[in-house]
Amino acid sequence: MRILNICAYTWEAGGPPKIIFDHTQVVLRYGHSVDILSPYSPGEKPYPVPEGARLILCRRTPVISRFFREVSGELFDYLRKHVHEYDVIHCHGLWHFGTLAPFMVDKQVAKVVTIHGVLDRWVYAHNQWKKKLIDGLAQKAFLRRADVVHINNTDEQQDLLRYFGFQHPNVVIIPNGVKLSDFAQLPPKGLFRAKFGLPTDRKLVLFMSRLNSKKGLDLLLPAFRDYVRQHPDTVLALAGSDDGYGEATRQFIEQHNLGESMRLVGMLTGDDKKAALADADLFTLPSYSEGFSMAVLEAMAAGTPTLVSDRVGFGETIRQHEAAQLVELTPDGVRAGLERILADDALRHRISQNATALLRAQYDIDVVAKRLLDAYTKVVKKP
Repeated sequence: MRILNICAYTWEAGGPPKIIFDHTQVVLRYGHSVDILSPYSPGEKPYPVPEGARLILCRRTPVISRFFREVSGELFDYLRKHVHEYDVIHCHGLWHFGTLAPFMVDKQVAKVVTIHGVLDRWVYAHNQWKKKLIDGLAQKAFLRRADVVHINNTDEQQDLLRYFGFQHPNVVIIPNGVKLSDFAQLPPKGLFRAKFGLPTDRKLVLFMSRLNSKKGLDLLLPAFRDYVRQHPDTVLALAGSDDGYGEATRQFIEQHNLGESMRLVGMLTGDDKKAALADADLFTLPSYSEGFSMAVLEAMAAGTPTLVSDRVGFGETIRQHEAAQLVELTPDGVRAGLERILADDALRHRISQNATALLRAQYDIDVVAKRLLDAYTKVVKKP
């Protein structure tokens, strides 16, 4: 099969590029070809491309992309000229030009759309006027035509039902996966603390995700402020690119004189990310909404105990397997979670072991990617 992924394939885009990267590595091993078509703006850093795949960068259209970010005339021209070279076009997300354009130029090639959690009530409520405008123009009609609508969990099935008012006939539920072998060997403990000047005699809580309002930073920051007043032997490292909440985070730290207890360390990649997970006593993500959090999967794969909300994409499974400590989405709820899990070494060890077993059974990338590949095969148009 010849597969085209359409996604903003940059470090700034968050989880989808990592998902595409991991899936592509598996798909290439099966002998298929993969191209990645990505809108971009000057200054953005493309995500790494698996060996054997091809990245096609298309500039966003000036002026228009200030309001509708992913609009790219180059992307549209590429599709118009090359769409019939592919067997499957896989679009990632909704309400952006890359998900609309393939339906505009073609009715023959199989099309797959991954929702990535954007129909969640919390996400849908933001920039709603743009979403309703695009829905009215084309989005709902095009999504009805999708050969496969890929969702990560049953919560998204309900979101999809609420969005359409009926159940789409071509839905597959396949979770995200993680390449467990990437985390089999972690850097020695202490490297992350040494690089960023973090104390070695204090417990380390790690937040590692984009600095975005939906990630629950408005809960975590006051919760940790109150926690550290009673437990000054703890430090919070905030790792991630600024996605709209960086200034609010810096102001909070300054306002409450928390510079010794909260550290902004920027976006971490590669060995720095693994070193952070190796050093952390706890990973936390009290998010309001995730399609299926890669950050949580990676923390679990590294053996780092996790403290998360049940909105990270597989909350019910986490609850059933006691694979993380779940928290209520309030500052008091997050603080209570910190109190419980950081005081109990045995609990942290138990949920870490449970998470590892869960990942091996259900979320290994080889298993997950093969399921998506099978979904492609079923809808590819025969010549």
